[in-house]
Amino acid sequence: MTTARDLMTPNAVCVRASDTVNDAAQTMAREQLGSLPVCGEDNRLKGMLTDRDIVVKVLAEGKDPRAVHAGELAQGEAVTIGADDDVSEILQTMSQHRVRRLPVIDGHDLIGVVAQADVARAMPNPDTGVLVEALSHDY
Repeated sequence: MTTARDLMTPNAVCVRASDTVNDAAQTMAREQLGSLPVCGEDNRLKGMLTDRDIVVKVLAEGKDPRAVHAGELAQGEAVTIGADDDVSEILQTMSQHRVRRLPVIDGHDLIGVVAQADVARAMPNPDTGVLVEALSHDY
């Protein structure tokens, strides 16, 4: 059984909720990432921040990325997957919540991120099409 732990990119880079969006964007550029987990000062996951969030919720609204904090964009409860959950659970969670990346949690600790591409590589071709179809609408 292939699990999230098997598929994930380990050692996820986390931006602090208190960091500015500008800091987060610089981290994204340096690490060549399109999203970052947002962690509180208690190291608990608060949400995800995407490059799209920065463009739509900060830049397009004329806000200063040096004045907006990453935690302000991490609204609601983060959608996660357990480290030992299998590919079918990952697929179901991604499809249900229409997300392309899932933080992987072991207990309360963020241990990695599993992306749509990671799942697609692990699935037979027909199932891959189902995943891409489910995540491609309304973007």
